[in-house]
Amino acid sequence: MANHLTPEEIAKEMGIDRDEVIRVCMKEGVPIYHGKIDKYLFQAQLAALGAAAPSR
Repeated sequence: MANHLTPEEIAKEMGIDRDEVIRVCMKEGVPIYHGKIDKYLFQAQLAALGAAAPSR
């Protein structure tokens, strides 16, 4: 399985919107290189955001 995916491919795999993928990358400093994103780095950052979010 590929490690570097397009924003569209990551959005499809994770069930979120493409624009949200790009927003997270820009806000959290996940690099987009030649239109591809490291899937594991993105997932790790998303997990860290989830852990840091206040629970209600």
